[in-house]
Amino acid sequence: MSIVATSALTAKNLPGDGPRPKWLRVKLPYGKSYADVRSLVDQNKLHTVCESARCPNMGECWGAGTATFMILGNTCTRSCSFCAVATGRPDELDIMEPYRVATAVKKMNVKHAVITSVNRDEQKDSGMNIWAETVRQIRRLCPETTMETLIPDVKGRWEMLDLFTELKPEIVSHNMETVKRLYRRVRPQARYNRSLEQIQRTKAAGCRTKSGFMVGLGETVEEVYELMEDLVKHDCDVLTIGQYLQPTKMHLPVHEFIHPELFEHYQKVGMEMGFNYVESGPLVRSSYHSERHL
Repeated sequence: MSIVATSALTAKNLPGDGPRPKWLRVKLPYGKSYADVRSLVDQNKLHTVCESARCPNMGECWGAGTATFMILGNTCTRSCSFCAVATGRPDELDIMEPYRVATAVKKMNVKHAVITSVNRDEQKDSGMNIWAETVRQIRRLCPETTMETLIPDVKGRWEMLDLFTELKPEIVSHNMETVKRLYRRVRPQARYNRSLEQIQRTKAAGCRTKSGFMVGLGETVEEVYELMEDLVKHDCDVLTIGQYLQPTKMHLPVHEFIHPELFEHYQKVGMEMGFNYVESGPLVRSSYHSERHL
């Protein structure tokens, strides 16, 4: 890894207080496929992380007939300073939600389903029983459908993680989100080492593992290398790296817009470190092109 090369790439980056660069501009959502997904989500009273997290790829993905379902409601018990999902006291768990998600997957004829959720720290099981039932219902109604499950931090309740990983979804993901130094600022209720341990335990249970993080929050190139090395040491198979975008003025500001060439560099370095697959780019998000990660 050439520090001279990476410094040259970093110099091309743009400060985060200006307009977005051209490589971050996306088209507004439109078209029949987009409308069909919109209708199905509304009819089944489902939540999607596409909407809740204000994903820039929603138009592209919904236009292709795909969406990432978000279970356990749409209110999170965490208050991460980068995330657009609502924070507060969640509603009661909806025991019919797994069936409705599975029904939507079947109606959409989804070949690869991506499921994520809010954190439910107030629940003794961290919501993992609903998670497990969602996997069971999708397998019952759509036995040919593969799944990526982007699960939250179970707060060290490893027996709850075991309850879920024994179902062996095709991919079990847990995002690190940022480098170690920025954790208290970006993820104040999470713990860097605990999240790494969760990934390692997931791999030990026989699952394909995945994680993701954002850049543009003020991290250094060396800190990104350190995070990638830690993930490889903790048995992470697949990695996604994307640009942080400020959801509202109440969230953390963008420190800088990272140039696409540096994303390409991170992708190359990650593959050399030993990841099976690295998706790295300004608009990359956890579930972006997730079918490729199998």
